[in-house]
Amino acid sequence: MTNHTLGIQRWNDRFKDSEYVFGKAPNAFLASKAHLLRPGARALVLADGEGRNGVWLAERGLDVLSVDASSTAQDKARALAAERGAHVRFAQADLTAWDMGQECFDLVVAIFIQFAPPPLREQLLARMQAALAPGGLLLIEGYRPEQLGYRTGGPPVPEYMYTADLLRRVFAGLTIVELVERDVELDEGHGHRGMSALIDLVARKP
Repeated sequence: MTNHTLGIQRWNDRFKDSEYVFGKAPNAFLASKAHLLRPGARALVLADGEGRNGVWLAERGLDVLSVDASSTAQDKARALAAERGAHVRFAQADLTAWDMGQECFDLVVAIFIQFAPPPLREQLLARMQAALAPGGLLLIEGYRPEQLGYRTGGPPVPEYMYTADLLRRVFAGLTIVELVERDVELDEGHGHRGMSALIDLVARKP
């Protein structure tokens, strides 16, 4: 069994309970950007897990593709979409190898995608940028290294965290609309609960 297979199995095990690990409500940062969303826009939601963010976007009239490696998570995401009457397209894929395409999406959403070591992480971030159509919007929220002191979510590996310098460098080809570091109390299911060291990015492709 490969390390990749073991990793997916770990996520399947985590999501197998009927309870939604990160809750059914959208991520608060994403919800706060509702005024930037355009009905009909093509949205890619990466590592969408149990679907809370993709379903919320679909409810607002966006054309959503929700991607995750875990079949268990996507089963729950489909159930949430059905419960809400939202139309969402799903793709089960390993993001470390999945082709996001070129200029295919008006919106790319990456919330707490921090499972990759630095070289792979930079590839993923570069592919997110490439997937954006001209004028497209990138929304990212993640943990800063200070999160290790809170221990309220995320991997216990500082190299996997985001910094403002990293995001400015990797997305130098985008117009950064907002880049904010903040410490806030999260309450997103039992998966993200408690004081957390966050960084939020809103960037637009010229």
